[in-house]
Amino acid sequence: MTREAANPMPCSSDIESAAKVEAKRIAASFASIDTFVFDLDNTLYPASSDLWPEIDDRITLFMIRLFGLDSLSLRALQKHYYLRYGTTLRGLMTEHGVDAEVYLRYVHDIDRSSLAPDHTLAAAIAALPGRKLILTNGSRDHALKTARQLGIDHLFEDVFDIIAADFIAKPDEGAYARFFDKHAVDPRRAALFEDIARNLVVPHLRGMTTVLVTPPKGEEREREAWELSHGAEPHVDFVAENLAAFLESIPSL
Repeated sequence: MTREAANPMPCSSDIESAAKVEAKRIAASFASIDTFVFDLDNTLYPASSDLWPEIDDRITLFMIRLFGLDSLSLRALQKHYYLRYGTTLRGLMTEHGVDAEVYLRYVHDIDRSSLAPDHTLAAAIAALPGRKLILTNGSRDHALKTARQLGIDHLFEDVFDIIAADFIAKPDEGAYARFFDKHAVDPRRAALFEDIARNLVVPHLRGMTTVLVTPPKGEEREREAWELSHGAEPHVDFVAENLAAFLESIPSL
C-alpha cells in the first residue's frame, strides 16, 4: 500500500460536508446568544502584533525600577505572579503594595500606531445580533485606545476592566461574577471570545458559549507552556484562527 493510499487526502466533497456540519453547529450554538463578549489583547488584534510584547517589556521595566534586580530574575518573578494571580499587577499589589493606577499608566504607555484599522473586523462585529462588551485584565484606557486604533471602539457598549473587577483577574471566578452582575449578562445567552484557554473554564461552566481565538499556523508568538492550546479542551466550544471570518459565519437574526 502506498503512503498516499494509507493517508488519503480529503476530497473537496468531504471538506464541503465538514464545513456544512460546522456551519450548522455554529448556527445552533449562537441561535440564542444576545451578548458577545471579547477579550482585548491578542484577541481583538492579532497575536502577531507588537502591542503585547511592548506591554510585556514595560512590565519588566516597571519591576526593574521597583526591585533593582536583573531582567532575567524579574521575568521569572513576573511570570510567577501572572500564573498565580492572573495578572502580574495582582501579585505586585498583594505581595508588595504596588499602586495599581501608577502601574497601569506605566505598562500601557505604548505606541499603538503599528495597528491598522481593521474594517473587516469592524463590519463583522457591527453585524452581530446583540450587545457587544469588552472584558479585559488590562485597563479601560488601554482598551479604549486600542479599540479606537482598530476603528472598532464605537461598536462596544462598555469595557469591563481590571479596576471594575476590583483587581480580581480572569480566570478567577470572581472576575466573571462581577462582570455578569454589573452588565446584567445571562451567561447562558452570552458568548466569550478569548485567546487563553484557561480563561474559558469558568465561563463554560456558567453556560457561556466559548470561542478560543488562536493565531494562524506559522504566526504563533512565543508563549508559556501553560498558555498553549489548540482548543481540544472540553471547555472550548469553538476555535477561531481568524476572528472576523468566524464572526461572519454567525447567522444574524
